[in-house]
Amino acid sequence: MFNALLVTKDEDGTTQATVTQIDKDRLPDGDVTVAVEYSTLNYKDGLCIGPGGGLVRTYPHVPGIDFAGTVETSDDPRYKPGDTVVLTGWRVGEMHWGGYAQKARVKADWLVPLPDGISTRHAMAIGTAGFTAMLAIMALEDHGLQKDNGPVLVTGAAGGVGSVATAILAHLGYEVAGVTGRPDTADYLKSLGASQIVAREEINETVKRPLETENWAGCVDAVGGAMLARVLGQMKYGASVAAVGLAGGAALPATVIPFLLRGVNLLGIDSVMQPYDNRVRAWKRIAKDMPMDKLDTMIQPATLSELPKLGSDILKGQIKGRVVVDVNA
Repeated sequence: MFNALLVTKDEDGTTQATVTQIDKDRLPDGDVTVAVEYSTLNYKDGLCIGPGGGLVRTYPHVPGIDFAGTVETSDDPRYKPGDTVVLTGWRVGEMHWGGYAQKARVKADWLVPLPDGISTRHAMAIGTAGFTAMLAIMALEDHGLQKDNGPVLVTGAAGGVGSVATAILAHLGYEVAGVTGRPDTADYLKSLGASQIVAREEINETVKRPLETENWAGCVDAVGGAMLARVLGQMKYGASVAAVGLAGGAALPATVIPFLLRGVNLLGIDSVMQPYDNRVRAWKRIAKDMPMDKLDTMIQPATLSELPKLGSDILKGQIKGRVVVDVNA
């Protein structure tokens, strides 16, 4: 038996999440059984703990789209008992039982060996949010971003993706401008390395002019919507925006003018179905370029029993930094 956050749905559609003891025999099919040590909290997790958001197909369900832990048993020669591994994406925690439990069983192809220098706790302080941030930074660099090009804008900077992106970019020597709608997070963002704080209201509305002054050498955008449209018109010639989220909406009220007259690139970043080789590349970069002391300042510790409230909070935009869930606490 092991503890898990089990979400059930009543006949009237009401969901309820409670910490429950589950028999190991109820774990789904898979090649590798992992003794989970830590998980984390993402926006998708908030949906899966609560209303589902169309992500959860069958109930009862164990959410948690990320986890890190130690291999317990393996039918795949790539992994042996005692190996430390991390999992993000692959619809785990949505269609497949996830990491809000002391045990998980998954396909071997979904796991990544944890690089030296990253503990399972730090891996979950990074999680999907940090993994996505690194994918975005790698994409910007692959498309020509360099430290002397000018400031890099990070929207939703106080959130999970934004916090990690800010810390890594600053550690790499980039000048970082962090966008936030919460003035109380300014000191937090500066502690991560942001050299400039941009108030959300300054950049959150579209303007009639398709092009504005060239301000940004690159952008990690977690907001989408009107803000992304506005940012596209402020990018420097040939610069790129890595789009990682849609906290501000899925619509894009923009024109093609920035693409045609300034050669701006809009790069889509998906972390869920990312190929294995690029996952390994990203985690190696994280081990090398993530300042772990900055990561520690982002962490909000939590237990399984605290997740229902935290899941509600993240849907309301009330979480700062990274929630790290000790599933054994």
